[in-house]
Amino acid sequence: MRKIAGLLLLITLFMGSGNAQELTIPQLSQYLSDNPFLMSASYAGIGNFVKVRMNGLTQWVGVKDAPDTQSLSADVRLGNRSGIGMVLYNDSNGETKQRGGKISFAHHLTFNKYESHYFSFAMSFNLNQFRIDIENFKNNDDQAVIDDRASSNPNFDLGTLYRKGSFYLSLNVANILNKDFKKFNPIFEPNTLRNYYLYSGYTYRKSKRSDYEIEPSVFLQYFENDNRSVTDVNLRVKKYDFLDYYYVGLTYRFLNDQFGSPLYVAPIMGLKKGDFYFGYSYQLIMNEILGYSTGTHVLTLGIDLFQGISNCTCTY
Repeated sequence: MRKIAGLLLLITLFMGSGNAQELTIPQLSQYLSDNPFLMSASYAGIGNFVKVRMNGLTQWVGVKDAPDTQSLSADVRLGNRSGIGMVLYNDSNGETKQRGGKISFAHHLTFNKYESHYFSFAMSFNLNQFRIDIENFKNNDDQAVIDDRASSNPNFDLGTLYRKGSFYLSLNVANILNKDFKKFNPIFEPNTLRNYYLYSGYTYRKSKRSDYEIEPSVFLQYFENDNRSVTDVNLRVKKYDFLDYYYVGLTYRFLNDQFGSPLYVAPIMGLKKGDFYFGYSYQLIMNEILGYSTGTHVLTLGIDLFQGISNCTCTY
């Protein structure tokens, strides 16, 4: 009965709170691991290779049945001015599960190639399945908890990306359409899933010949359903060794009405050696969960395939 009560509590929390799974990939710091496409489809096809990235998130280490997420993403240039990409993901949070994927198309326009002045826009189709899983509950005599409950949600994302020299700005909206989960409580179930993302930054080098690059950036998320908003303030320092590079950095996440009370602080590190990429971050929890867990692992592995030469600078 304790397991059943726990499940019912979980369902109640999901129905009545926008802080549960958002029917999208949790955006922690994995976009900083040489994988901005995971955050915005407008990056699809920027690069003269097939970029494949695998991400693993293990949240709240030490907490049983804490959120755990895996994703696989890939994008590639299509012609000289376009790109396509895909993402597959699996996310679990206790006895709730969501699996899904998206396919994306992006197009890149050149304003002035001599000033590296470009604009990109993208559209994605998403398909997400949300499920409340009771297969681990034994001796269930409660007739209110019968059968696994699942529903699918098709949706769309839109994204834009502006680049001029070393400056970039990306604006995105995810889950444009409202959802309709009739298998769940229609009174308490939030209907609006729209999330808004802003990602902007600047890469600085003392000179063109410098091996070091400094990149401050900011990532803002706004959730329309309950008006939550969070911001990441990031800093990366990258050292180049010809085509290879190494970097270290720090990200600071906070609720926008609580700047001085961070949700977490995360040191980040990574390297690219040849065609292979590795990135890692450990997010040090700074809120009330600290009494139960110290942090979250974020791991990224990647490979760049089929190196080639683009005929258009907008895909560099």
